[in-house]
Amino acid sequence: MISREILFSILKNKVELFNNFSDKKLNIIIDGSRLVTIEENETVIEEGDKGRFLGVVLSGGVKIVRVENDGTHRVIGVFKEYDIFGEIALITNERTVVNVIGSRHSEILLIPQSLFSRLLISEQSAISYLSRLIVQRASEISKFQTETKSNDYRRISLDFEKRKQILVINCGSSSLKYAYYDTYKPDEPFKGIIERIGEREAIHKFTYMGNEQKSINFVPTHKEAFLEMIKVLSSDRFRVFKDPCDIDIVGHRVVHGGDKYNSPTIITDEVEEEIEKASIYAPLHNPINLIGIKESRMLFKNAIQIAVFDTAFHQTMPPYAFLYAFPYEYYSEKKIRRYGFHGTSHLYVSLKAAEFLGKRYSSLSIITCHLGNGCSICAIDHGRSIDTSMGFTPVEGLIMGTRCGDVDPGVLIHIMRTEKIDYNQLDKIINKFSGLRGISGLSNDMREIENAASQSNYRALIAIKSFSYRLRKYIGSYIAAMGGVDVIVFTGGIGQGSSLVRSLSLQGLEFMGIEIDEDLNKRADGFKQICDITAKGSKVKVLIIPTDEEFMIAKGCLDAIKNFEITKEINKITPIPIPIEVSAYHVHLSRDDVEKLFGAGYKLTFDHELSQIGQYACRERVNLIGPKGRIDNVRILGPERNATQVEISMTEEFKLGINAPIRASGDIEGTPGITIEGPKGTVKINKGVILTLKHIHMSFEDALRFGIRDGDLVQVKVEGERGIIFDEVLVRVNKDYRLAMHINTDEANISGIKTGDIGFIKSVIRRD
Repeated sequence: MISREILFSILKNKVELFNNFSDKKLNIIIDGSRLVTIEENETVIEEGDKGRFLGVVLSGGVKIVRVENDGTHRVIGVFKEYDIFGEIALITNERTVVNVIGSRHSEILLIPQSLFSRLLISEQSAISYLSRLIVQRASEISKFQTETKSNDYRRISLDFEKRKQILVINCGSSSLKYAYYDTYKPDEPFKGIIERIGEREAIHKFTYMGNEQKSINFVPTHKEAFLEMIKVLSSDRFRVFKDPCDIDIVGHRVVHGGDKYNSPTIITDEVEEEIEKASIYAPLHNPINLIGIKESRMLFKNAIQIAVFDTAFHQTMPPYAFLYAFPYEYYSEKKIRRYGFHGTSHLYVSLKAAEFLGKRYSSLSIITCHLGNGCSICAIDHGRSIDTSMGFTPVEGLIMGTRCGDVDPGVLIHIMRTEKIDYNQLDKIINKFSGLRGISGLSNDMREIENAASQSNYRALIAIKSFSYRLRKYIGSYIAAMGGVDVIVFTGGIGQGSSLVRSLSLQGLEFMGIEIDEDLNKRADGFKQICDITAKGSKVKVLIIPTDEEFMIAKGCLDAIKNFEITKEINKITPIPIPIEVSAYHVHLSRDDVEKLFGAGYKLTFDHELSQIGQYACRERVNLIGPKGRIDNVRILGPERNATQVEISMTEEFKLGINAPIRASGDIEGTPGITIEGPKGTVKINKGVILTLKHIHMSFEDALRFGIRDGDLVQVKVEGERGIIFDEVLVRVNKDYRLAMHINTDEANISGIKTGDIGFIKSVIRRD
């Protein structure tokens, strides 16, 4: 094995990429990387793998092999001593389209992509070298890229460049739920819960390596609960860790982040203050979550504390979905709106659904049904939560164990008036004594209610029917909201455990292409594994997926650290200005539609270049005709595309009478159509109208300068009197792009922004 001294010398003097790196940076790379030895024909990177490493050939060599459709192997390139490979992973989220295989006995240094990206940001000569190399190699394998792109999907894992010991904390009013993860052994978590804190006999249940155990102790406060947890985890029997100082990360489930937090966030004094402010929206939860944060800060002194918010996933909901029809000032001044909850669970099971089906997450329309004592349903359109049933509080929406769900607000006023009760008493009624418990008069446990229903108990029967009917209504409404659905997921105690509820909630939806195999449904054990209960011929997949919020919180913590490190490196260098461009509504046409609108063989006429290389405005114009009205003289942008696409803003939506989803350019599945009128005819497209997601165009070199990859989401601050901050800005990377951020006219008008203004990346919201 190569010694550290020789390794340092090779990087410094033999590998062109590192020629100008400081000794300090090279030592950081060596410390954070993995040195591996491979033999002839041993695979380093397999086709279809997610690119996570930059490889350096230290000795020997590797060959680039493509597996053809007939199974034969074709060598399309070789990397010799001191060459690098895997560089395209630095700027793309795509899977590898070739195999990297040892050509003889070789030693390889594998540098984690995230580590290298952070160190690269301030190395201009290395950035220039890499960008030229990426352009060259990307063009060589571009024909393979298109073959595999549609099969890309997002795998959830706890991969990290170094070992991290993570403790996940979920504090309840009288409970402490926890889970321990080691990124070196992610499939061996230690999970536990301490219940009845403050009572004479608290119950501590925990599971490790398939063994479940229980103990009973007196635990008067959350402080003692934390000490009880540490005692078990560090005991001679388990030795999960030796000392609390060994814990690297503590991830906290925080119920409410208001409208400020849309991703896992490292906890600072300022973040604690914001969590406390949001307690007004979650008075039963956030104060308890803060107790857990304060205890953790004292006990796990070396750990980074991270908040993962239940509400964060739903921050992508558009205003028309989250606004209530109150006077607007209740939202603008008092922040009364739909926030949604169970976000961590909805995100986890939707990602697992895409992984299970081998589909790209951002290509699917998914409905997730989290059914437990608390119940919610979520519409996830191409990777974004666009609606969810819980609202300002967790009371709204589905019928739940003890919560009423949707109700006429006038009923609440009537009850207060006629029963002569105050809001505290009303709060208990709608939160503690309603739902399944209220209707059945028996229990909030669906298992007990189903048992009673089997004995012909009328109130149990009507409770089940009401519960399933409400769920079916929401499923139907979310299919309408998204214009279709690809996958329906059931999770939570009821979702995973009740075949009856799953069956009743989907019966009658066959006309929507939804059918389940009742045999598979009855036999499914949704607590042990993912179960596919889809009937043959069903157009929509129906899955049961065990939720794992603790795992998702741990994953969110690792993402938060990566995002923080990249953001910190970006902020160390001179801020890179991003020109803002306001995009007016326009049309991209396919070749077929050009001919239908302008005549056979017609070629669009170049008028002037746009900011992006190869893109231009055409002299020709078309008219758009929608259900409500029309817009004339709409500009066509070239060059032609494979499919016609119309990009508009909310103002044009209103004029045309069309509901268009927010999508990345080119993502048109499940979108509405429109009639396009030209001088020689009309075209009626059945899909293709979108509101374009805010996005930044970057060249390969730009992406390397920022340490950002194609498909990442970033937060951008536009300088000026108002200091506008845009969240969820999509990054698009291409060798021909010029650095620019595009927003539509409505966003520009609301924000007071014009073409020529300048923005700066404030933080990174990484999307693996």
